[in-house]
Amino acid sequence: MPATPDLDTHTVRLASPDLLRSVFRRHAAGVAVITALGESGPVGFTATSLSSVSAEPPMLSFGIGTGASSWPAISGTDHVGVHILGEHQQELAATFARSGADRFGAPTAWREGPEGVPVLDDVLAWLVCRVVARVPAGDHRIVLAEVVLGDPAGPGRPLLYHQGRFNGLRD
Repeated sequence: MPATPDLDTHTVRLASPDLLRSVFRRHAAGVAVITALGESGPVGFTATSLSSVSAEPPMLSFGIGTGASSWPAISGTDHVGVHILGEHQQELAATFARSGADRFGAPTAWREGPEGVPVLDDVLAWLVCRVVARVPAGDHRIVLAEVVLGDPAGPGRPLLYHQGRFNGLRD
Protein backbone atom coordinates (compact mmCIF):
# COMPACT_ATOMS: atom_id res chain seq x y z
CA MET A 1 0.00 0.00 0.00
CA PRO A 2 1.52 3.37 -0.98
CA ALA A 3 2.45 5.73 1.79
CA THR A 4 0.30 8.78 2.33
CA PRO A 5 2.36 11.87 1.59
CA ASP A 6 2.93 14.26 4.47
CA LEU A 7 0.50 17.14 4.14
CA ASP A 8 1.11 20.54 5.67
CA THR A 9 -2.12 20.85 7.63
CA HIS A 10 -1.70 24.65 7.74
CA THR A 11 -2.43 24.97 4.00
CA VAL A 12 -4.63 22.00 3.15
CA ARG A 13 -8.24 23.12 2.81
CA LEU A 14 -11.50 21.46 1.86
CA ALA A 15 -12.97 22.19 -1.55
CA SER A 16 -14.49 25.65 -1.85
CA PRO A 17 -14.78 28.46 -4.40
CA ASP A 18 -11.93 30.25 -2.59
CA LEU A 19 -9.66 27.19 -2.79
CA LEU A 20 -10.31 26.84 -6.52
CA ARG A 21 -9.60 30.56 -7.11
CA SER A 22 -6.42 30.37 -4.99
CA VAL A 23 -5.08 27.39 -6.92
CA PHE A 24 -5.90 28.85 -10.34
CA ARG A 25 -4.18 32.16 -9.45
CA ARG A 26 -1.01 30.07 -9.65
CA HIS A 27 -1.92 28.77 -13.12
CA ALA A 28 -0.69 31.08 -15.88
CA ALA A 29 -3.27 31.27 -18.64
CA GLY A 30 -3.44 32.93 -22.02
CA VAL A 31 -5.91 35.79 -22.32
CA ALA A 32 -8.70 35.85 -24.89
CA VAL A 33 -11.69 38.06 -25.53
CA ILE A 34 -14.89 36.36 -26.68
CA THR A 35 -17.33 38.51 -28.67
CA ALA A 36 -20.81 38.08 -30.12
CA LEU A 37 -23.57 40.17 -31.60
CA GLY A 38 -26.48 40.49 -29.18
CA GLU A 39 -29.95 41.91 -29.73
CA SER A 40 -28.83 45.34 -28.54
CA GLY A 41 -25.38 45.33 -30.12
CA PRO A 42 -21.96 43.77 -29.61
CA VAL A 43 -21.04 42.02 -26.37
CA GLY A 44 -17.79 40.55 -25.14
CA PHE A 45 -15.82 39.38 -22.14
CA THR A 46 -12.27 38.45 -21.14
CA ALA A 47 -11.69 34.71 -20.83
CA THR A 48 -8.80 32.65 -19.54
CA SER A 49 -10.71 29.39 -19.90
CA LEU A 50 -10.11 29.05 -23.66
CA SER A 51 -9.06 25.56 -24.69
CA SER A 52 -8.45 23.66 -27.89
CA VAL A 53 -10.78 20.65 -28.00
CA SER A 54 -10.38 18.94 -31.37
CA ALA A 55 -8.32 19.27 -34.54
CA GLU A 56 -10.79 17.36 -36.70
CA PRO A 57 -13.12 19.13 -36.83
CA PRO A 58 -11.31 22.21 -35.46
CA MET A 59 -13.13 22.94 -32.22
CA LEU A 60 -12.52 24.94 -29.03
CA SER A 61 -14.23 25.60 -25.72
CA PHE A 62 -14.55 28.40 -23.18
CA GLY A 63 -16.49 28.95 -19.99
CA ILE A 64 -18.90 31.76 -19.18
CA GLY A 65 -20.86 32.44 -16.01
CA THR A 66 -24.63 32.43 -16.38
CA GLY A 67 -24.72 35.68 -14.40
CA ALA A 68 -22.34 37.45 -16.81
CA SER A 69 -23.70 40.41 -18.77
CA SER A 70 -22.62 38.70 -22.02
CA TRP A 71 -24.39 35.42 -21.23
CA PRO A 72 -27.81 36.34 -22.71
CA ALA A 73 -26.17 37.05 -26.10
CA ILE A 74 -23.83 34.04 -25.93
CA SER A 75 -26.74 31.80 -24.92
CA GLY A 76 -28.67 32.64 -28.09
CA THR A 77 -26.08 33.33 -30.77
CA ASP A 78 -24.99 30.99 -33.53
CA HIS A 79 -21.47 32.47 -33.87
CA VAL A 80 -18.79 33.93 -31.60
CA GLY A 81 -15.47 35.66 -32.12
CA VAL A 82 -12.40 34.43 -30.26
CA HIS A 83 -9.47 36.83 -29.96
CA ILE A 84 -6.01 35.98 -28.60
CA LEU A 85 -4.61 39.12 -26.96
CA GLY A 86 -1.04 40.35 -27.13
CA GLU A 87 1.02 41.66 -24.22
CA HIS A 88 0.38 45.20 -25.52
CA GLN A 89 -3.35 44.74 -24.81
CA GLN A 90 -3.49 44.69 -21.01
CA GLU A 91 -5.88 47.66 -20.95
CA LEU A 92 -8.17 46.00 -23.51
CA ALA A 93 -8.23 42.82 -21.41
CA ALA A 94 -9.08 44.88 -18.32
CA THR A 95 -11.86 46.74 -20.17
CA PHE A 96 -13.53 43.50 -21.28
CA ALA A 97 -13.15 42.08 -17.74
CA ARG A 98 -14.65 45.14 -16.01
CA SER A 99 -18.32 44.99 -15.12
CA GLY A 100 -20.34 47.85 -16.59
CA ALA A 101 -17.55 49.04 -18.92
CA ASP A 102 -18.30 50.37 -22.42
CA ARG A 103 -16.34 47.55 -23.99
CA PHE A 104 -16.83 48.56 -27.62
CA GLY A 105 -16.48 52.33 -27.18
CA ALA A 106 -13.24 54.23 -27.78
CA PRO A 107 -10.43 53.32 -27.54
CA THR A 108 -11.51 49.76 -28.51
CA ALA A 109 -10.90 49.29 -32.24
CA TRP A 110 -13.15 46.71 -33.90
CA ARG A 111 -15.16 45.97 -37.01
CA GLU A 112 -18.07 43.78 -38.01
CA GLY A 113 -16.68 40.47 -39.20
CA PRO A 114 -18.12 37.36 -40.81
CA GLU A 115 -21.55 36.28 -39.54
CA GLY A 116 -21.89 39.75 -37.94
CA VAL A 117 -19.38 38.83 -35.22
CA PRO A 118 -17.45 41.77 -33.73
CA VAL A 119 -13.75 41.33 -34.62
CA LEU A 120 -11.19 43.21 -32.53
CA ASP A 121 -8.27 44.94 -34.26
CA ASP A 122 -4.57 44.46 -33.49
CA VAL A 123 -4.89 41.04 -31.79
CA LEU A 124 -2.38 38.19 -32.12
CA ALA A 125 -5.00 35.95 -33.71
CA TRP A 126 -8.76 35.72 -34.13
CA LEU A 127 -11.35 33.12 -35.06
CA VAL A 128 -15.02 33.15 -35.94
CA CYS A 129 -16.66 30.00 -34.61
CA ARG A 130 -20.08 28.34 -34.89
CA VAL A 131 -21.51 27.42 -31.48
CA VAL A 132 -22.34 23.70 -31.38
CA ALA A 133 -23.17 23.18 -27.68
CA ARG A 134 -23.58 24.90 -24.33
CA VAL A 135 -22.91 22.41 -21.55
CA PRO A 136 -24.12 23.16 -17.99
CA ALA A 137 -21.25 23.22 -15.47
CA GLY A 138 -22.28 24.58 -12.06
CA ASP A 139 -22.88 28.34 -12.31
CA HIS A 140 -21.20 28.40 -15.75
CA ARG A 141 -21.72 26.99 -19.20
CA ILE A 142 -18.96 25.41 -21.25
CA VAL A 143 -19.42 26.59 -24.83
CA LEU A 144 -18.17 24.28 -27.56
CA ALA A 145 -17.59 26.00 -30.88
CA GLU A 146 -16.38 24.84 -34.28
CA VAL A 147 -13.90 27.10 -36.08
CA VAL A 148 -15.26 28.60 -39.33
CA LEU A 149 -12.38 30.92 -40.26
CA GLY A 150 -9.72 33.13 -38.73
CA ASP A 151 -6.41 34.93 -38.94
CA PRO A 152 -3.39 33.63 -36.96
CA ALA A 153 -0.89 36.22 -38.19
CA GLY A 154 -1.01 39.21 -35.80
CA PRO A 155 2.39 40.39 -34.57
CA GLY A 156 3.56 40.32 -30.97
CA ARG A 157 3.78 38.12 -27.92
CA PRO A 158 0.89 36.67 -25.88
CA LEU A 159 -0.74 38.27 -22.86
CA LEU A 160 -0.93 36.03 -19.79
CA TYR A 161 -3.01 36.14 -16.62
CA HIS A 162 -1.23 35.04 -13.43
CA GLN A 163 -1.58 35.87 -9.72
CA GLY A 164 -4.56 38.13 -10.44
CA ARG A 165 -2.66 40.31 -12.95
CA PHE A 166 -2.10 40.58 -16.68
CA ASN A 167 1.54 39.92 -17.62
CA GLY A 168 3.77 39.58 -20.64
CA LEU A 169 5.64 36.38 -21.44
CA ARG A 170 9.22 36.39 -20.13
CA ASP A 171 12.09 34.60 -21.86
